[in-house]
Amino acid sequence: MEINFEHLIRLQGLDEEIKAVSLFLESLPSRVRAIDQMIQESAKIVADAKSRLAENQKRRRDLEGRVLDKKTLIGKYRKQLNDVKTNKEYTSLLKEIADVESEIETLEEEIISEMLTADDLESEIKTAEKRASEAKDTLLLEKEVLQQQGKGKEEEKKLLQQERGALVPNITDDLIDLYTRIFRKNDGIALSPVTDDFCSMCQIRIRPQVLNELIAQKEIILCENCGRILYWKPKN
Repeated sequence: MEINFEHLIRLQGLDEEIKAVSLFLESLPSRVRAIDQMIQESAKIVADAKSRLAENQKRRRDLEGRVLDKKTLIGKYRKQLNDVKTNKEYTSLLKEIADVESEIETLEEEIISEMLTADDLESEIKTAEKRASEAKDTLLLEKEVLQQQGKGKEEEKKLLQQERGALVPNITDDLIDLYTRIFRKNDGIALSPVTDDFCSMCQIRIRPQVLNELIAQKEIILCENCGRILYWKPKN
């Protein structure tokens, strides 16, 4: 009895398409999560820069407060100059004033340094915000495209499964069972075409007698090496 290999070949094709669509759908959540993660990372760069600027501003306020305290102290010392009784006390106060003025100078240099750092941070924030905004727009568009593709793939999978369901009753139960076992064992490839005299999947040479039987298409023949169902596929 001649075997209708067309049904088996179409079944194999449908299963390969269903597998490819399923793999895409399975990868979709992780790909969407990766996009969300990239958006969050871009926002974090901005947040980190703003946090450093806030710390910089706090250090400046602290330094400015210390300068104010030092200046208040100098004012206190200057008033005391009018009340000292001896040259030694006068000289000592002048030294205290000079020391505090030196401390103020050091503090003001630190303030200038913090101001320069603040300028750099503000520039960094602007650049980071621009990049984050551009990245977000691009990534959100990519995410939307992926989600739309997902909807299309869901519908495609549904149609493929419907076609498969209509095709299977045209194949005998024992052949479906054989196909399914080989399909599961061989990573979703149950059939192997033979053009010339080689198994397309494992490249083993097909014996001439077996080749004649394949061309006749009267029985199911399995590859002696990989175990797949062989079928004759003439050259175009």
